[in-house]
Amino acid sequence: MPLAPGRRELAFIFAFWVLWALLSVGNRVFDANGGATGSTTPIALIAGAESLCWAILTPFLFWFVSRLDLERSAPTERRARSVVALVIAVVVVALVVGFIFTELRSSLTPFTSRIGAQGGRGGAGVGGSRMWFAFISALLISFAIVATGAARAYLLRLRDRREQNIQLTDQLAQARLGALRRQLDKHFLFNTLNAISSLVERDPRGVRRMIARLGDLLRHSFEGGREAEVPLRRELALLGLYVDIMKVRFHDRLTVEIRVDDAVLESQVPTLILQPLVENAIKHGIERYTEGGCVVVEGSRDGDMVVLRVIDAGIGGVATVAASNASGVGLRNTKERLHQLYGRSQSFSLTSAADGAVAEVRLPLRILGASSGS
Repeated sequence: MPLAPGRRELAFIFAFWVLWALLSVGNRVFDANGGATGSTTPIALIAGAESLCWAILTPFLFWFVSRLDLERSAPTERRARSVVALVIAVVVVALVVGFIFTELRSSLTPFTSRIGAQGGRGGAGVGGSRMWFAFISALLISFAIVATGAARAYLLRLRDRREQNIQLTDQLAQARLGALRRQLDKHFLFNTLNAISSLVERDPRGVRRMIARLGDLLRHSFEGGREAEVPLRRELALLGLYVDIMKVRFHDRLTVEIRVDDAVLESQVPTLILQPLVENAIKHGIERYTEGGCVVVEGSRDGDMVVLRVIDAGIGGVATVAASNASGVGLRNTKERLHQLYGRSQSFSLTSAADGAVAEVRLPLRILGASSGS
C-alpha cells in the first residue's frame, strides 16, 4: 500500500493551498474594517508563505498518520501509543509553525495595539497574543490535516484489503476449477482406457483408432488446460474426438447428431462441458439398450442466454435420470464448474423425456470481441 502521497495527491494538495492563499488575501484585502486602502504586498507574502509551509507539511503529516496504527482492530496499547505520538507531533508542528508565522507577521506587518497606543500596554503583550493566536490557529489546521490524513489512510487500507480479497477469491476459484478439471480429466481417461481394454482382443484396428483419437483429445486438453472457457465451435471439435472413440466401441449402435445454431458457435462455454454430458447419456441411456440409440447435441440462443442440450433416445427417461443422479463424477463436476464460473447466472437440469433424458445447461451469452446483444 502506498503510504506517501503520489503525484496526483501532491498536485491536489498544492492546488488546495494555493486556493487557500488566494482566499486569505481576498478576505484580508476586502475586509470591511479596512485593509483595502493599504498595500497588499505584505498580505500576499504572508498568505503565500503560510500556504507554502502547509503545502510542505501536509504530505509529511499524511505519511506520518498512515504509519500509525489507529484502527479499532489494533491492540489497545499500540493504538494508545499511536494516539500519543500523533498528539505530540501535532503540538510540535503547531508550535514551530506558530512561531514562524508570528515572526513573519511581526516583520512584515508591524502592529501597535490601540491599548498600547493609548499609553497602556506594551508590545510584549501584543507579541504574546500574536503567538497564542498563531499557535491555536496552526493547531486547528494541523488537526484538520491529520484528520484528513487518517481518513485517507483508512480508505487506502480498505481498498488494499478489497483488492486482496478479490485476488484471494479469484485464486480460490481458479484452484477449485483446476481441481475439478484434473478430476474430470482423470475420470474421462480411466473410462476411455477401460473401453479400449474391452476391445483389445476382438477389434485391434478399432483399438488403434481409439488410441489415436485419445491422443488427439488429450493433446487438445493439455494445450488448453489453463483455459476455463473456449468458443463453442472448439468445444464441438473436442466433442467430435470423443464421439469418434465411442463410435469405435459401439459401432452402429451409437448415433450422434449435432444441431447447433450458427449464432452461438463463437459463444464462450466451459472447457469440456459437453463431453461428460454425452458420456452420461451414452452410459445410462445407450449402453444398456441392446439396439443402441441416438444422442442429440443441441445449441441455441434464448435472449441473452446460451442453451445447450444433450438428449439421449435410449432406455428411458426415468431410469436414466435416476442412474445419473445416483452416480457420476462428470455430472457433479459439471455442476460445480458451472457454479464456480457463473454463480447464479447459470442453470443445469436433468429431466426425463418420453424416450430418454434431457440434460440442459443455460449460460450467459458472451462472445469475445462482440456484443452479446447483436
